Amino acid sequence: MDWLAALSDSERSRAADNWAIDTLGISGLTLMESAASGLADYVNRYVPEGLVVIVCGTGNNGGDGYAAARLLRAAGRQVRVLQAGDPERIVGDARAQLEMLPGGPPAEFAAELISDGSVVVDALLGTGFSGAPRGQVAEAIDAIANCGRPVVAVDVPSGVDASTGEVLGAAVCAQMTVTFNADKPGLHINPGRAHAGAVRVVDIGIPPGAPIAEPSVGLIIDEPLIASLPRRGAGSNKFTSGHLYVASGSRGLTGAAVLASTGAMRAGAGYVTVCVPASQQAAVAAHCVEVMQLSLADEDGHHCREGVDELLGAVSERSGVVLLGPGLGASKGARAFARAVASELTQPLVIDADGLNALAGRLDELKARKQPTVLTPHEGELARLLGCDSDEVRAGRLEHARSAAEKAGAIVILKGVDTLICSPEGLVAVSPGASPGLATAGTGDVLGGVVGALLARGAEPFVAASAAVRLHARAADIAVATGGAEGMIASDVVGALPRAWA
Repeated sequence: MDWLAALSDSERSRAADNWAIDTLGISGLTLMESAASGLADYVNRYVPEGLVVIVCGTGNNGGDGYAAARLLRAAGRQVRVLQAGDPERIVGDARAQLEMLPGGPPAEFAAELISDGSVVVDALLGTGFSGAPRGQVAEAIDAIANCGRPVVAVDVPSGVDASTGEVLGAAVCAQMTVTFNADKPGLHINPGRAHAGAVRVVDIGIPPGAPIAEPSVGLIIDEPLIASLPRRGAGSNKFTSGHLYVASGSRGLTGAAVLASTGAMRAGAGYVTVCVPASQQAAVAAHCVEVMQLSLADEDGHHCREGVDELLGAVSERSGVVLLGPGLGASKGARAFARAVASELTQPLVIDADGLNALAGRLDELKARKQPTVLTPHEGELARLLGCDSDEVRAGRLEHARSAAEKAGAIVILKGVDTLICSPEGLVAVSPGASPGLATAGTGDVLGGVVGALLARGAEPFVAASAAVRLHARAADIAVATGGAEGMIASDVVGALPRAWA
């Protein structure tokens, strides 16, 4: 996929290094020198004056720090090098770099020795680390995290798992991370993303062609992704542009049906039918001029089991995609309606919001579906689907998104600033960011409509899900640029969707 920029986990990074050294004959010291040169250059550009404090661990990450210290001193910078951890454990290329360090051996780490630095370089733990830091290294990480100085992390902020973004103990919060050879998943997936700051990738001289496994995580590149979507042409009509049924709404929650439906229209669906409880149809119709209406069986303003056959009959008569869930509510009837639609529908299905909550603990029931299924949970909804705590999902977003996708046989969109789109096979696309303007009620309903619209237009499901996330984020950016993030509402995102295609 030319729209996914590969992210290299620790296993792939190690394999690339080994290939360069063992097969191509590039020495580890040469790679380390290249890494240190790029690191020193970024430190000089980021903080061009004052004392540089480099805190080194005992592994190759520390070796990069020693080499950078030597290069910075040679360029005239004042550098203080501190050692955390037992120096007897330093071996190989890192030992060689330590022995080349001018000015004598580094001082043992002490928190007060970083307080006067203009910039602190974290060279403690590298991409091979996982788990929780311990001992003096953990103390150093805590001190760096609380030093109040600009911090540049070497390869990955210490305490962050480079492969997953998980943080299981103390972790450095950097303003910049200088990573080597290839970008890393943990720098773009929370909570690691929040620790990485600006990410800069340094080419250390490993040529392409390493015989390593295909990446399973990639960062989305907008332009080729959006260019790959089906477009309207001179011969298009409202049916060839896709038909989406939006099964949603309940008393007090009709706005969700409106936002999902109008979002789908603005995302390019040619034909949208909103399917709401009969008593709520007039309220929805008043706000949806271009959207068709289908009134379903009503139970005190909510969907009920009796409406399922009406919906399935309409969909079978005029094929399309179904979006299930926005504003459905939590009544017993609405949940029965959602479960029956999910199990009996033979068309592609997007499940959002209350549709997801109706399936809490029932993910495996979706695996029997023959047509594509896309789930759009936030962390709390995913926790309910998996039967775990939302804090567990927050701490391990990649693991839990993959688990849900595999259990449901569905594409999972785990929403957030680092939205993850995960296929049942474990391929993950990471959104490069989202606007703070999306932190308002109803924007999730809009996203559901965009996903449904792109599926209805004929985009391959993983592409549709990934592109919907990016169109939604781009529309939010446009809305913020127009009117600012404060006071922005979901319908502002809807209005900006056509421009997000540009």
